[in-house]
Amino acid sequence: MIGKNITPSRFCSGRRTKKFNVWRFASSEVYDAQLPNPKLKNMMYDVTIIGAGIVGLATAYQLLEQQPDLKICMVEKENLVAQHQTGHNSGVIHSGIYYKPGGSRAVHCKRGYQLLLEFADKHDIPYDICGKVIVATNASEQTKLEEILQRGIANGLNGIRKISRGELLEIEPYAEGGLEAIWVPQAGIINYKEVAQKYLELIIQRGVTTFFGAKVQQIRQSGGQLVVVTDQKEIETRSIVNCAGLYSDKVAALTSTRRDIQIVPFRGEYYDIKPAKQYLVRNLIYPTPNPNFPFLGVHFTRMIGGGIEAGPNAVLAFKREGYNRWDFDSKEFFETVAFPGFRKIARKYWRDGMEEMRRSYFKSAFVKSLQKLVPDIQSDDLQPGGAGVRAVACDSNGNIIDDFLILEDKNVINVCNAPSPAATASLAIGETIAKRVMGR
Repeated sequence: MIGKNITPSRFCSGRRTKKFNVWRFASSEVYDAQLPNPKLKNMMYDVTIIGAGIVGLATAYQLLEQQPDLKICMVEKENLVAQHQTGHNSGVIHSGIYYKPGGSRAVHCKRGYQLLLEFADKHDIPYDICGKVIVATNASEQTKLEEILQRGIANGLNGIRKISRGELLEIEPYAEGGLEAIWVPQAGIINYKEVAQKYLELIIQRGVTTFFGAKVQQIRQSGGQLVVVTDQKEIETRSIVNCAGLYSDKVAALTSTRRDIQIVPFRGEYYDIKPAKQYLVRNLIYPTPNPNFPFLGVHFTRMIGGGIEAGPNAVLAFKREGYNRWDFDSKEFFETVAFPGFRKIARKYWRDGMEEMRRSYFKSAFVKSLQKLVPDIQSDDLQPGGAGVRAVACDSNGNIIDDFLILEDKNVINVCNAPSPAATASLAIGETIAKRVMGR
C-alpha cells in the first residue's frame, strides 16, 4: 500500500480531504480472493447479477442491505471488477446540475451523491468536494448558462450561482477564455475503482458468490426458474439483474424479444497535462455544453490521485470495447451502422460528429477547444492519456435515451441505460433496483 496526503484546494467547500491510499493487486491475487466455494456450485440463487461494474456491485450491496440472507451470485466476463465504464471515467462526483428536474438522473444523482459521501466517510475512501466552474466563452453560451443555473436550482442545489469574470479568475486564474461562469460548490472528485473494490469486499464478506472470467452465453427457463449459461458453468437462479453496461442490450435480448433499444459505443479520449503546466488548472473547469449534442464537451479535471486530465471528446467507437481509435470489430461495427436509430442520429449530429473526429485525429483541434477555456494551454503541455467507452442507448427512431432506463420482464430486470452520473448515483440506482427485486 502506498499512501500520500492530498492538500485541500483553496476553493474547497470545507470538506476535509482524507489520506489517499493506492491499492495495487496482482490480477491473480484479486481473482483468487473471489473464487466461489466449490460446494456452492449447484446452489439455487435468489438473484444473479450480470456485470461487476459499479452499478452491479452497488445493486448487490443494496440488496443485502434490504435482506441480508439473500443468496446472491455475481457473474462477470472479466477477471476483475470495474474494467470498463467504471474504471475509465474521470472520477468526478456530479452535483446533478445538468439534468431534467424530476427525471430519473436528477433524482438518483441527488440521492446517490449523499449516499456516496456517507459511504466514503464510513470506509475511509478519499474524496475532495472541490467545486467546479461551468464557463461561458461567448454571448450565446451566457444565455445557456442561465438555463443550466435554473435547472440546478430546480434540482435543489444550494449555493450554486452565477459568477463574474473577475470571480471566475479568482477561482481559476488561467480560465481567461471565460466571460462569466456558474460556480457549483457540490462537485468533487473520487476514485470510483476504489469505491467499486470496497463494494466488492463488503458483498463478499456478506456471502455473495462471484464468478469472474465467466461470459454469459445463454439464459433459459427451467421449471419456472432461470439458468444462466456461461462459458464456464451453468447457474440456477430465481431472478436476474442485468448490469452488463456496453453489452446490456445483448444480455437483455437473451430473455426478451424487445429490440427497440441498442447500445452505440462512443469513445472518449483524454490528454494528461504535463506536471510543469498543471498549475494552469486548480480543480474542475467545464465548458457550457452544446444542447444539440448529448455530451458535455472537453474539460479539465483534477484527479484525486494527482494530475490533471483534459477531455474527453466523443467519437463513435468501432467496437464496443474499443479504447483505441484503431480498435475494430467488423461484426459490432456493421451492427451499429445498420441500426436505423444510429443512422438517424448520424444525420442529425453529423456536423458535431465530424468536429469530434477532428479532435480525435488532430491534436491541434483538441488543443484549440481547450484554449477556449484556458488560452495558455499549448500542444506541448499535453501528453496522451487514457480513454473510455460510453454505452449510449438509442431507439430505432434516432432518439438518444437521455435518462436511466430500467426495464422489467417477468423475473428479469435489465439496466439498459445508465449514463453519467451513474457512478455518483450508483448506490441510489442499486437501491431502486433492490426495491424492484424485493417487490417481486
